[in-house]
Amino acid sequence: MDIAEHGADAPQKQGISDYLVRHLREYGLLFALIAIMGFFQIVTGGTLLKPVNVTNLLLQNSYIVIMALGMLIVIVSGNIDLSVGSVMGFVGALAAVMIVEWEQSTAVTMITCMIAGGLIGAAQGYWIAYWKIPSFIVTLAGMLVFRGASLWLLEGQSLGPFPREFQMLSNGFVPDIFPAGFSATVAELLGQKRINVLAFGTGLVAAALILWMELKARAQNRAYGVMGEPNAFFIARIGIISIALIFILFKLSTFRGLPNVLITMGVLTIIYAFFTERTVMGRRIYALGGNEKAAKLSGIKTERLTFLAFTNMGVLAAIAGMVFAARLNSATPKAGFALELDVIAAVFIGGASMSGGVGKIVGAVVGAFLMGVLNNGMSIMGIGIDYQQMIKGLVLLAAVIFDVYNKSRQA
Repeated sequence: MDIAEHGADAPQKQGISDYLVRHLREYGLLFALIAIMGFFQIVTGGTLLKPVNVTNLLLQNSYIVIMALGMLIVIVSGNIDLSVGSVMGFVGALAAVMIVEWEQSTAVTMITCMIAGGLIGAAQGYWIAYWKIPSFIVTLAGMLVFRGASLWLLEGQSLGPFPREFQMLSNGFVPDIFPAGFSATVAELLGQKRINVLAFGTGLVAAALILWMELKARAQNRAYGVMGEPNAFFIARIGIISIALIFILFKLSTFRGLPNVLITMGVLTIIYAFFTERTVMGRRIYALGGNEKAAKLSGIKTERLTFLAFTNMGVLAAIAGMVFAARLNSATPKAGFALELDVIAAVFIGGASMSGGVGKIVGAVVGAFLMGVLNNGMSIMGIGIDYQQMIKGLVLLAAVIFDVYNKSRQA
């Protein structure tokens, strides 16, 4: 009986072990974020997860997350973009000049800035895709060009302030649609002085939606005979994500509710996750990064995909530039300086491979917030910027070493 039971259990244990090894990066990133948040929550005396700081954490990292979405696609395609910080600063400067000096409306300014960002990305993508100039060289040149262009456009000075409607891009909040009496009742039930029911309800609905989608995908995999993750991992992953989502939205609901920029980040994340995982073009970008020659021989228009990847990156850098300028309520010549390093680090920490063809949108977002929590936690502790940069560099190095180690084990 013992031998039979042991024999029956052995394959299951081996399967779980194999699955954990194959997906170590994915689960390791999730647990690393939880561990880092727990550590800073303890050493900062609970300051990290106070509602006001959770809101600030989202606002401070919004432009990093937005650019990380585009950077993931660029890196998955086998390229890199060093110009995103400079493009972000240039577009913020352009927005300031249009609104403050030329007295253009917010709508016209936003459309113009996104077109400008797309044109910048297209110009760089053209030389990379069709002239085969390495992306490192082209975007390094772009970084210098648009850094200088920002200084020229602003004449070396800060320019602002912006009208309220433009500031709402970053500093605005979605008003609660529920009656005050109902909100007061919910707040009392939850032991709070006040609560934004819309924000809290959004967390509950989002968690339920994620659970439904994951269960549906799991059922489809079983129907097609595709082996999914073990039940224990599935329950743990969905449980952690759902609880974390509800907790964060609860914290926001007790302060000022849903930031406008959170809605922007959420919508963009869903769109890009769907694009990379569910569309033909998204899969072709992974094929391009995995083996460009094989992709081209199979009929994929690799040049066009590379061109579109950089055009998309330019548009997202433009959106990030407007969000950044709106948060500061002014455009400065040094806006976006060295931010490309944080964006690239977030993508690599999130699981993207240096050689291309590997990476997920959710991983890039988690990587961005992991870097954000590090920055925020160390700032609360009073750690100097010199030590912060050193620690972030070591974290990035560790992520890359881990990626190389994983590949060598699977080879």
